[in-house]
Amino acid sequence: MKKQTRLISGFIIGLAISSVVAACSNPNNTTQTESTANNQSSPNQEVKLTLVSYAVTQSAYEKIIPKFAEEWEQKTGQKVIVEQSYGGSGSQTRAVIDGLEADVVGLALSADTLKIQQAGLIEPGWEKEVPNNGIVTRSVVALVGREGGKTVKTWEDLANPDIKVITANPKTSGGARWNFLVLWGAITQSGGNAQDAQDFLTKVYKNVPVLPKDAREATDVFYKQGQGDILMNYENEILLAKLKGENQPYVIPTDKNISIDGPIAVVDKNVDKRGTREVAEAFVQFLFTPSAQRAFAEVGFRPVDEAIFQEFSEQYPKVENLFTVEAFGGWDKVQKDFFDDGTIFDQIFTNLKKN
Repeated sequence: MKKQTRLISGFIIGLAISSVVAACSNPNNTTQTESTANNQSSPNQEVKLTLVSYAVTQSAYEKIIPKFAEEWEQKTGQKVIVEQSYGGSGSQTRAVIDGLEADVVGLALSADTLKIQQAGLIEPGWEKEVPNNGIVTRSVVALVGREGGKTVKTWEDLANPDIKVITANPKTSGGARWNFLVLWGAITQSGGNAQDAQDFLTKVYKNVPVLPKDAREATDVFYKQGQGDILMNYENEILLAKLKGENQPYVIPTDKNISIDGPIAVVDKNVDKRGTREVAEAFVQFLFTPSAQRAFAEVGFRPVDEAIFQEFSEQYPKVENLFTVEAFGGWDKVQKDFFDDGTIFDQIFTNLKKN
């Protein structure tokens, strides 16, 4: 039975941040908010938390963690040291299953969290332990072009033989599964049947010159190698790039799009082993507060807090039909129907090889 989050009042201590080292390519590398030498304080005065997340959340967590630490110290008297690991969602998932002792995981899709649950590290029902069924951020799929290059406006344009599309392989990339599903939903959410959708995706993937293993590699193929006319990317990444002065031509199809839901979960087996359940649960709860939701919005994510969403609404085009993975039966069914060996994605590529 999961313990309820307890907030103990009485002490006041600060947080010192000494280093931030990104670990976007190696999930075993960590970012730490205080030097290891200072991690030997009394356990009554200091608690260490390990956050494992996917790469593009780092800018948000760099804002959120000091806010949480300040609140926690005011309520409990404990200094919070947060070690952070960032990388591709799939590789982060494997790292946790293989032994990276995460207290909290924030991954790109609930299917990755489900894999950790199936490995026996997270108890079933984790999404019911926190607000919003465990979904802490949202985004949508965007179509990125090149300055002066070919343009598209709709999902259907991606089936044009003159358009070369860059997207990762959904067999190996969690993020690429969102791309696949938004294309499938573009047909089925408009009244088309499964065969119509499969025919459409066959046309789109015929325009895909290469299938990188993950979203980061797909971005490199598009920008660094100059391949393709259109990159399927995510709104939050484009908005974050804008903040850094990088203006990219893009369009967000607003007639239909998919809600890219980012889950957050406590890793039960690890927090019970490390004695960090209380602070881990408090941290997860904090991510749903206006302060944390505003930090997510500031780096391009669509906040799940409605008031904060309205505060930033000008930067988010309204989508008329914003469907979720539940339109396809949830992640467990999606995996079995689309991405397991021999299912729809494999069938599409078998047909492509024949033609």
